[in-house]
Amino acid sequence: MFKTLHPNIKIRIYTSFLSRVVGSSVFPFMAIYFTKEINATIAGILVLIQVAVQFLAGLYGGYLADIIGRKRLMVAGELLKVAAFAGMLAVNSPLFSSPWITFVMMLLIGISSGIVNPASEAMLIDVSTKETRAFMYSINYWAVNLSIMIGLMIGGWFFEHHFFELIGVLLLMGIVTLWMTNSFIIDTYKVEKERKAETYGIKPLIKSYGLVIKDWTFMSFTFGGISILSIEFQRNNFISVRLEEEIIPQAIQLFNIMSLDIDGIKLLSLLTVVNTLMIVLFTGVIAKWISGKKDEPIMYTGFILFGLGFFFLAFSNDILTLFISTVVLTIGELLYVPTRQSLLADIVDDGKRGAYMAMNSLVFQVGKMIGALGLILGNIIGGMAMGVGYLVLVIIGIIFSKIAIKSVRKKSTIVSIKAAVGK
Repeated sequence: MFKTLHPNIKIRIYTSFLSRVVGSSVFPFMAIYFTKEINATIAGILVLIQVAVQFLAGLYGGYLADIIGRKRLMVAGELLKVAAFAGMLAVNSPLFSSPWITFVMMLLIGISSGIVNPASEAMLIDVSTKETRAFMYSINYWAVNLSIMIGLMIGGWFFEHHFFELIGVLLLMGIVTLWMTNSFIIDTYKVEKERKAETYGIKPLIKSYGLVIKDWTFMSFTFGGISILSIEFQRNNFISVRLEEEIIPQAIQLFNIMSLDIDGIKLLSLLTVVNTLMIVLFTGVIAKWISGKKDEPIMYTGFILFGLGFFFLAFSNDILTLFISTVVLTIGELLYVPTRQSLLADIVDDGKRGAYMAMNSLVFQVGKMIGALGLILGNIIGGMAMGVGYLVLVIIGIIFSKIAIKSVRKKSTIVSIKAAVGK
C-alpha cells in the first residue's frame, strides 16, 4: 500500500526520518549543554524561550502556507535550517565556542521548524485521500518513533564527547533534506492570486486565526485532543517522579537466567523502551488492520485503552502491572493516533489548511502545560486520584471529539441535500 501513496508523502516521510534521526541525537540533550555552559536556571529559561518562539513561528508559518504555497515555504524553511546548522557548527568548533550564539542558532532552527511543519502537514492532507490517510499517518508515526529511538541512542553515546561531529552530520543531513525537498516535492497547492504586501502583516494573520478560533467544530476536536495529550505528558512529569520516589531498588529475575538491578528511573526507561519498540514493530500491522474500517470507533477504543494504561501507571508499584499497563496504553496509542489525524484532515477548512494545522499545535503546547501542572497536583491528591483524573480526561476527550464529528456529519448532510435540490 505504501507504493500507492503520493510521491510527496513518500519524500516527506524519508526526509523527516533522516532529519529526526540526527536531530534526536542533539536537540533533546541541549538542556544539558546549556546547563554545563551557563547554569541550570538560565538553561530552563532558554529552552522555554525556544519552545515559545517555535510555536509563534508555527502560527505565522501556517498562515503563510495558505497564501504563498507549501513547497516554497518548505524550501525556505529548510534553507534557513541549513544556515543555522552551519552557524551552530562554527561556534562549537575546537577553535571557538559560544553558548549564546548557539542559542541564537537554536532560535533560528525553531523558526525554521515553525515555517516547515505546518506547510508539510497541510501538504500531506493536500495529496492524500480519505481512504489512504489513516495508513499514511500510521506509517509516518512509525517512522517518527523509529527515528527518535535511533537518534536518542546515538545521542546517549556520542553527545557528550562528540558534539561537534554530531552537528557536522546534522548540517550534512540538512543539506540532503533541502535538496530532496527542492528536487522531488511537487507543489500541488495553487495560490489563488498574487498577494499584496499588506497581506503578510499582523492584521490579516490575526484575522485568519480569528476565523479558525470561531470554527467551533475544529476547536471542539482540538479540546478533545488536548485532553488526551494531557495524559501523554504525565509520563515525564508526575509518573516519572512518582516511580523515582516510590519504586524501591531491587533485583528482578529474568526467566531464571539473569538478575537485573532496577530502580524507579531504570524502570521508567524500560517502560519507555517497551512503548517505543511496540510502536516500531506493530504500527504496520495495526495500519493494515484499520485500513478501510471506520475511524471514529477505533479512535474511541484507543482513547479508552490509553487512559486505562495510564490509570494504573499513576499509582501501581507492581512491576508486572506496570509493564502490562504500558502494553495496553501503547495499543491504545497505535489505534488513536492515525485515526484521529485522519479525522482531523476531514474537519479542517480546505482553504486554510496551513493555519488549521498550525493551530492544531496547541494540542501539544497546552498538553505539555497541563502535564507540568499534573506534577504539582499529583503531590497534593496522590496517585489514585490522578489515575481517576486520567479517566475523566478520556471521557472529556471522547465527548468533545464526538461533538466535533457529529457537527461535521451534519454539515456534510446539509451540503448533500443542497446539492441534490440544486440538481
